[in-house]
Amino acid sequence: MATICQTWRPDRGRCFKTCGIMTLLVLDLVLQCVNVSPSDEENYTSNCPSGGLCSRLPDDCIQCNYQYNCTYGKPASFTCKPKKGIHCIGESGQQQTNFSLSIICQFCWQLDPSQYRCSNSTNCMTVSCPRKRYNATCDVLDHVHCLGKRRFLKRLFCDWTGGYKWSTALALSITLGGFGADRFYLGQWREGLGKLFSFGGLGIWTLIDVLLIGVGYVGPADGSLYI
Repeated sequence: MATICQTWRPDRGRCFKTCGIMTLLVLDLVLQCVNVSPSDEENYTSNCPSGGLCSRLPDDCIQCNYQYNCTYGKPASFTCKPKKGIHCIGESGQQQTNFSLSIICQFCWQLDPSQYRCSNSTNCMTVSCPRKRYNATCDVLDHVHCLGKRRFLKRLFCDWTGGYKWSTALALSITLGGFGADRFYLGQWREGLGKLFSFGGLGIWTLIDVLLIGVGYVGPADGSLYI
């Protein structure tokens, strides 16, 4: 019995050794696959110009020690440095590894609407009363610097357009409104057919629509805004 145990234990050890070698080979292959894929450094360096002013680099290209105890609405300076693989110069034309970035002390969601882009919703009515809002995802523009997260949510008014022109709708209402052309153009088929077969409500409906479209009370059927 002792002899059997002595011959079995080395075999068991070789089995564990073989399994360990196979595990190491698999891990090596996984690491090689990870190394082949583009690294984070390659991703941001391709979007970051080198040789330009450090203060003009996009936010993804620099690392800053933002402090949140600054005075809101006032200029604040923070120490920044370009990320690895990115080279930039200062105002004097010399390459810098650290530079001072001056921005207005405010969070990203407090920026002016012209400094970020938000998603549009085509599912909300723009002409409803009270005016409806929707949840939009907003991203700060690359060269705008601010505090906090650069992607945030905002409640915005419905302001999308379906491509309908107010001038076209008004022109159709004045010229061919008696045949319902204005309502057909705006996508209001039932009202258009009603005007067509009633000869513009004997002219009364035509005049009313000219006024309603002129002041913008009657709009596209899909709830969008005029161009």
